[in-house]
Amino acid sequence: METRSNHILVGGVVLALIVAVLAFIIWLSQASGEQRNEYDIFFRQAVDGLARGSAVSFSGVPVGQVTSINLEPRTPEFVRVRISVDPTTPILQGTTATIQGVGFTGVSQIQLDGAVRGAPPITQAGPYGVPVIPTRPGGFAALLNSAPELLNRVSTLTERLTELLSDRNQASIAGILDHVEEMSQSLADRSPEIAATLAEARIAIRQAGSAAAEFERLAATTNSLVTREGRPLINDLRHTIRAAENSLQSVDAMVSEARPGVQALTKQTIPEVGQLVRDLRETTSNLRDITGRVERQGVTSIIGEPKLPDYEPNRKR
Repeated sequence: METRSNHILVGGVVLALIVAVLAFIIWLSQASGEQRNEYDIFFRQAVDGLARGSAVSFSGVPVGQVTSINLEPRTPEFVRVRISVDPTTPILQGTTATIQGVGFTGVSQIQLDGAVRGAPPITQAGPYGVPVIPTRPGGFAALLNSAPELLNRVSTLTERLTELLSDRNQASIAGILDHVEEMSQSLADRSPEIAATLAEARIAIRQAGSAAAEFERLAATTNSLVTREGRPLINDLRHTIRAAENSLQSVDAMVSEARPGVQALTKQTIPEVGQLVRDLRETTSNLRDITGRVERQGVTSIIGEPKLPDYEPNRKR
């Protein structure tokens, strides 16, 4: 009976200790959870080397750790990483997150930096209820992520170089080099002629410059001649034009004054002259008739009346 009671007592003590330890652990976890700030980071690259418990540092100072890593089914190009950091960590507007490798061990950590003094903290909740820290591609991580594409490009470049340096292309390149060498030799052989041509070109350029200067002087002389000799001529021409205008005005006035006389001559004198001519024609005709009668019948034909012929009755037979 006594042994049984001892077992019950020991079991009760042990059970009480276990409950106390569990309560302490729960309290500690709750207390530690209240003292941590959680943030989500959406990486658009592979997160090789990250795992739960990986370190989170701010400008090289450890401030927290990674609590979870999850895929995004709706946006599979992103990986969501949740971190918890000390509440004193300055997660401000402008802070960014990158994945940074730790040596050559293959282990990575999250590096936070870029906080600006005086900027407000990042407090706006994201799609999962905690603020989101934007990402910035890391140098080494970005290089590792782009390594497969870089290797593909290097492989493509190697293949193209191999095609370029094939036997046929090498022969063509050798022929081109031979032609270039022959051309260089020809140029070297004709260097005296080229030098003479260049000298003649220099002389021609010099002569062209002299001709241009002479032409400029001639133009200046012509300009001065036109200015000196042309102005009096232009003045004389202007006087002549003015005199011609005055003469035209005088003629115009004379014509205007003579216009009434010309109209009277046209409307009165010319018809009267026509009537006079007609009267002269009738008088001439009458004179002709009188002259003819005098010639045929004598002067008495125009002084007395003409005699009637004697009447003789017709005799009967």
